[in-house]
Amino acid sequence: MLASHADRERAVDVLRAGYGEGRLEKAEFDRRVARAYAARTVAELALVVADLPQGPVPQSAGALAVPGTFLPRPRPRMNGKAVGSALCGVLCLATFGLTGIPAVVLGHAARAEIQRTGEGGDGLALTGLVFGWLSTAVWAVVVALLFAVALATG
Repeated sequence: MLASHADRERAVDVLRAGYGEGRLEKAEFDRRVARAYAARTVAELALVVADLPQGPVPQSAGALAVPGTFLPRPRPRMNGKAVGSALCGVLCLATFGLTGIPAVVLGHAARAEIQRTGEGGDGLALTGLVFGWLSTAVWAVVVALLFAVALATG
């Protein structure tokens, strides 16, 4: 498999950590960094960092699997309530604020779950909260003005 720029940077980070811990001499570090930046495949990168602690575990001579050092990090699962909160918040514009309260309720519930479980979607929950509270505030002002007009006209 061809190595990407990110793969090369991760290998160089492993080399920097090894150099910082005193596992590599300056000349060896410089040679390995040059080899890492010149590497075309993930297997070549694996050889550059194989003897370092953060490097990949040596594989058998058979098919070389992609070392864990070079695998992308998995994205956290998206919280469903956060998506619902953002959707309700955006729909506040089309429903004249009718979905504002559900956006606020779902947004607060989603942020609590996200904090507890580490799921993704905090930005979506925050978007729903902002739109929900804004529409609720606008409706509160409109109702207060209508009430004031009703009192003034008798």
